[in-house]
Parts: sequence; C-alpha cells; structure tokens
Amino acid sequence: MRRTRFDSMPCPIARSLERVGEWWSILILRDALAGMTRFDEFQHSLGIAPAMLTRRLKALTDAGLLERVRYSARPPRYEYRLTARGLDFRPVLIAMLAWGNRHFAPEGASIQIVDARTGAPADPVLVDRASGRRIAAPDFVLAAGPAANEATRARLAATSRTRLTLEPEDTTEPRP
Repeated sequence: MRRTRFDSMPCPIARSLERVGEWWSILILRDALAGMTRFDEFQHSLGIAPAMLTRRLKALTDAGLLERVRYSARPPRYEYRLTARGLDFRPVLIAMLAWGNRHFAPEGASIQIVDARTGAPADPVLVDRASGRRIAAPDFVLAAGPAANEATRARLAATSRTRLTLEPEDTTEPRP
C-alpha cells in the first residue's frame, strides 16, 4: 500500500504532519529542545533502533528542522542542531505536554512546565502575538487565507465549526 503524502495539500496542518507527523520525529525534536545533539544521546533516550533513528534524523534534516554539523574529523562524527524552524516547534511540544497532562495522565503530571524563578507550575495558553489576547471562541475564528484554494474557502464558508472553541464552556475572561 502506498503512503499518502501531505506536503502538497493546501492545509498547513497536513503539510506540518508531512514533516513531523511520525511519532519518533516528535520525540527526537523533544529531546533536541532539551539539549540533546548526538546520535547516541537520542538512541539512549528513546531506545530507538539505529536504522530508524538514522531515517528520522535524515527526514528532520531534509525538512529543515535540524542541521547536521560535523564535530570530529577523525573519526568523522556529527551532531544534530535545531534550526530556527526546529526551535519554532517548541510551542507545539508545550501544547502537547499540557494536553497530555490534562487528558492522559490519571496518575498526575510526570513532566510539567514551571516558572524558572519561583518553581510555580505554569498553565500554557495560546495567545495572539499582535494583541496579546488569548485565542479562544468567540473572539477568534478560522478563515481562508490569501493562498486558500476554492475548496478550502468553500469548506470554511459552509461550516459553523470555524470557531476556535479551545475549552468546553470556556468562561474565563480574555486577558488584556
């Protein structure tokens, strides 16, 4: 069976999944954001087969999320450093961590985000960079962008689900 490719779909979520939609890729990026750079560090952390790790690192490098940099000439050795594109994946991982803690950690959080100065747990939210307001319904909706094709425009126009309902019965006031 042939795998469906998402890289030419008009949806930015589909295009993103083409680059990071395989679970090992997301875990490699998690470890890279935690400071790991070397093949053996990733392999030890993940318990991943060397051939699979090699394929995933190549795919992340080809996608521009990591860069392969030689750190030793004899023997030749390489490390994998995050690019600006790879660093931009950090908010996605933070959102996944918060979502996983909220919905799939009945025993409680094994990893949490805390304020570095106070140690107080943080509760991440998505905020609009321009206004500083929390992105939640009804103040924000999905809309066709300038590059949207007719099918995307029609799908968004025909549905009332274009509202970004981030939390059921969200009663919190928008932040200033």
